[in-house]
Amino acid sequence: MKIGLYFGTFNPIHIGHLIIANHMAEYTDLDQIWMVVTPHNPHKKKETLLDDYQRLQLVFLATEEYPKIKPSDIEFKLSQPNYTVNTLAHLQDKFPQHIFSLIMGEDNLKSLNKWKNYEVILQNHEVYVYPRLDDKRITEELENSEYENNPIIHFIDAPIVEISSTFIRESIKNKKNVRPLLPEKVWDYLDHNNYYKK
Repeated sequence: MKIGLYFGTFNPIHIGHLIIANHMAEYTDLDQIWMVVTPHNPHKKKETLLDDYQRLQLVFLATEEYPKIKPSDIEFKLSQPNYTVNTLAHLQDKFPQHIFSLIMGEDNLKSLNKWKNYEVILQNHEVYVYPRLDDKRITEELENSEYENNPIIHFIDAPIVEISSTFIRESIKNKKNVRPLLPEKVWDYLDHNNYYKK
């Protein structure tokens, strides 16, 4: 099976994440999308970041009705800090029957050459890139880079969704109604537990 890995803190997961994940599942050759919840770095105290397992639960609630989209806690079990190259090696070792690919935004692709052992990633894994808000500068830089005609990098014409988890957290704190931006079960869970309200 061909698995697309979509990494994020998902703090919280919102409809923008789901739209991208579902588009990748339905309109590419990927069989499943795994939403890989990035664990909290123990050396960084971040009051706005929910506990790892609470964020995993949010991803579970958001994706349980999408058979091609799965939550993943794979990085919870790996040593910190997490490097994508190590996570990929661990997954390939644990699930040799699967082929793993990366899903990322254009902005992340632009800085990929700063990632640990990024050449190893590109030698062994395909990358599926979704567009961010029309930033001509990023697009032009990518067009004139090593990535332009690279056969393992796929630029996917996915919807551009500019919703940020930061905006959602701030809005909840300021008593704004952001219910349309969240899957219903995610909203209910956050509201019931009074998350982000302080």
